[in-house]
Amino acid sequence: MARKDRLTRVAVRIGKAVGKADRKAHQVAKAGIVAKKELEEIAKQVEGLKKQLLRTTKRLKVALR
Repeated sequence: MARKDRLTRVAVRIGKAVGKADRKAHQVAKAGIVAKKELEEIAKQVEGLKKQLLRTTKRLKVALR
């Protein structure tokens, strides 16, 4: 019976390690999704600022004529 107990303990340790790795993988994947959304939002803001800069540049050129 001692051998079976040892196998059970080893199986539990392996299961714990797999569970921890799986949990960490899910956390990393979730963080990646959040980072992607934030990057998309920043890209939209940059596009808006580019448009604003173009408009401001045009107005300045007209004002300096």
